[in-house]
Amino acid sequence: MKKIKIAGVPEHFNLPWLMAIEEGAFASRGIDVEWIDVPEGSGKMCKMMQTKEVDLAIVLTDGLVKSISDGNPLKIIQAYVDSPLQWGIHVAANSEFEKLTDLEHATAAISRFGSGSHLMAFVLAEKQGWDVNKLSFEVVNTLDGAIDALKNKKADYFMWEHFTTKPLVTQGIFRRLGDCPTPWPCFVITAHEQMIAENGRMIRHILEVINTYTVDFKRIPSIDRTLANRYQLELEDIQKWLGMTRWSQSQIESQVIDNVINTLFNLNLVSNKIDPRLFLTNL
Repeated sequence: MKKIKIAGVPEHFNLPWLMAIEEGAFASRGIDVEWIDVPEGSGKMCKMMQTKEVDLAIVLTDGLVKSISDGNPLKIIQAYVDSPLQWGIHVAANSEFEKLTDLEHATAAISRFGSGSHLMAFVLAEKQGWDVNKLSFEVVNTLDGAIDALKNKKADYFMWEHFTTKPLVTQGIFRRLGDCPTPWPCFVITAHEQMIAENGRMIRHILEVINTYTVDFKRIPSIDRTLANRYQLELEDIQKWLGMTRWSQSQIESQVIDNVINTLFNLNLVSNKIDPRLFLTNL
């Protein structure tokens, strides 16, 4: 049995992986998959991939493109979620900020530099017409860190996935001022170049398994209730999220990567434009 570690955020997007592991779908192919929850998000996972703490990861497209552009020897082996990520823009419930325009000179809480919460603050600023060179940040690592930072005014706003943070809005911990969807498909599956070179056949088996789960995921009986119970989310919210979400079973197109590169380059988040085909691999 070949042991492999796969990392992802502990969110509803990744339930297909957990179900495949729990139901023995990988084990039946001789692969012992250990799932690693990484609440810090894509920036942390890209570092873990670079140091080979994990073998595969499900990361945000923009975070991975930045990491590879900065020299991390990773490749995109397949798209995972084809639809945009809905980034909620949150302030503390008792904050004086009432609308998005109030945040122009505010401090953004981010999980880490190079993370989705960091990169999307730039995307939001560009959409709002703010000077992206004047953005300020407070690193908070996790969602719990963001709660503390906003409560104690170490930061003013925090961008995180809309439905994951919805319970905090319902509980009166956060107030949501709006949403900022990614201008590209949100999640991809990545592997280290050495892992691909040495274990291409095993990676193909892993993709075959996860793709059989995602292609029929929405049709699993009572999957909305399973998700709501497992992730402690409202059934109505899960149903809305399921209606907005599309999983992929194929490689992402180079034109999509080109769009991400151009956006990051125009925001001065990457220093050069690399051929988008160099980010991809076909197993």
